[in-house]
Amino acid sequence: MDKLEYIVFRIMRLFRRLPFHRLLRMGVSSGSFLNYFKDFEKVKAVQEIFGEKTVEVLRGLKVDLTWFGGYMHVDSSDGHLVISARYLKSGDRVDIYLDLIHELFHVRQFMEGKELFDPNYSYVERPTEVEAYRYTVREARRLGLSDARICDYLRTEWVSDSDFRLLAKAVNVKCP
Repeated sequence: MDKLEYIVFRIMRLFRRLPFHRLLRMGVSSGSFLNYFKDFEKVKAVQEIFGEKTVEVLRGLKVDLTWFGGYMHVDSSDGHLVISARYLKSGDRVDIYLDLIHELFHVRQFMEGKELFDPNYSYVERPTEVEAYRYTVREARRLGLSDARICDYLRTEWVSDSDFRLLAKAVNVKCP
């Protein structure tokens, strides 16, 4: 994601909180999670997140594919996923898979009534983020990813180097 896309992504997140955010949804296609991600209900990591309600949750989970940049996130208004179609098309497949696991974990947290965007914490110290990243790292290790590859996954353009080190430590990943 280039700087302009990142700025647009941050602005769009702010606008979602305002009543006229629906105007910004022009060009967005929506559908059920299972329409976009076939057989995800059979993925062990997903089944562990939702248990016996996996199919029900995924069938009812709305996904918005957006026209603007970014990656993916859970919409705090109703818990649905917002995913960049561009990221799905051009992103690394392992990163996309891990992001889906991470965001589905946030969906569960949302369903449990947890505050996903608690402003009392920085991003890397937010309990819901640490918990979701721990689960995602566990899945990455199950896939056989090395700590170096997991570090590449954890490193994002919106997290400073010092915050990145805090996150890696919190999720028990040794980064060079």
